[in-house]
Amino acid sequence: MPLSNIDTDMIIPKQFLKTIKRTGLGKNLFYEMRYDEEDNLIKNFILNKKPFTDSKILLGGKNFGCGSSREHAPWALLDFGIRCVISSSFADIFYNNCFKNGILPIVLDEKIIQELAEYSKRETEIEIKIETQEIIYGNKIAKFDLDSFKKKCLIEGIDDIGLSLEKVKNIQDYEDKININKPWLNNND
Repeated sequence: MPLSNIDTDMIIPKQFLKTIKRTGLGKNLFYEMRYDEEDNLIKNFILNKKPFTDSKILLGGKNFGCGSSREHAPWALLDFGIRCVISSSFADIFYNNCFKNGILPIVLDEKIIQELAEYSKRETEIEIKIETQEIIYGNKIAKFDLDSFKKKCLIEGIDDIGLSLEKVKNIQDYEDKININKPWLNNND
């Protein structure tokens, strides 16, 4: 989808934001581009054509995920099966929401994205190696930058709650210390 400025309302339109569940949104991903007025799939839309109906990687144009800061956008992508979005630039909030929801957003030069798009028309396999930060397509390799902490979280499947749970012992030790040193703060009486 080489369109520039794909905003969060294009990714998941506002009428589907009535849920706080992370599931069930994939069927409405890119709703206004995937369906006609009678809710029939538009056959020539890329994500409605085999093998792209099973895509795990989405190639987008620059400024992907702009617009409102709805977390439903990465939820819809993930529920559809997209695990990685590649673009030359992302809106900041969308970019960070991807990591928080287990999606790898990769920033690449537009020329490489064009090569990947052309390659994907001929071949269906593009491999992403997060450990080595490489995209392998045919006999070519494209390297990408990735923050080491975000990389660790993606590899280990850790979200913000998981990060807090890793600190449970430290939190409990602190609470115990506070209860001893400042018992008047203990409100359990």
